[in-house]
Amino acid sequence: MYRRVLLKLSGEVLSGEGNKGFSEESIKYLSQEIKKLSDHGMNIGLVIGAGNLFRGKELKDVTNTIADNIGMMGTVINALYLKDYFEKMGIKTVVVSQIVHLPSVRTIHYDDIELYFNSGYVVIFAGGTSNPFFTTDTAAALRAIEMKAEILIKATKVDGIFDKDPKKFTDAVKYDTITYDKAISKNLKVMDTEAFAICLRYNMPIVVLDFFKKGNLLNALLNKNVGTKVIP
Repeated sequence: MYRRVLLKLSGEVLSGEGNKGFSEESIKYLSQEIKKLSDHGMNIGLVIGAGNLFRGKELKDVTNTIADNIGMMGTVINALYLKDYFEKMGIKTVVVSQIVHLPSVRTIHYDDIELYFNSGYVVIFAGGTSNPFFTTDTAAALRAIEMKAEILIKATKVDGIFDKDPKKFTDAVKYDTITYDKAISKNLKVMDTEAFAICLRYNMPIVVLDFFKKGNLLNALLNKNVGTKVIP
């Protein structure tokens, strides 16, 4: 069983597929899945995107640097929303970030993160990598290394990594395991190349799974055969 995990979520987890904003039903489901991990005594770090609010490519008249800054601020909005909801569900939560100074957001310090985990808090890392031009996939890889996670979970809408898009091709073949090198060389779009490269450098295993199948997340951390595992 894995004791310390970094979970990468898309903003759509908060809104429902293809929607914007916040969905009570979606966030309740997320909270229930996180509480299962918390009840098992696992240390949980979260990185969440901001696609439920806006995506950089949607801001066509905005320069890339500014669009990325807006996206990073969106992840802070989502993190604070989740903190409030989680705590109402009895899940102790702290939001940490390097890009804002708000009363409800704490600066990232490695020693403090250890203290949060030892006190049973879920730690939400907001603000991406703190720099433009990098996605939240890359932020998740960085934060997983920083928090000494045993595994990085990429939550998606499909049951792992396939050789092509299973939503478009009925003959798509799923990988049970795949190496970082193969994932990079095949240019598989499930995660950014930068994120794969960071995990390769530090031997951080990744599991890509269907987050919307109830119990998948906990089963992956209990080392059951769920999704696709990316390994050295």
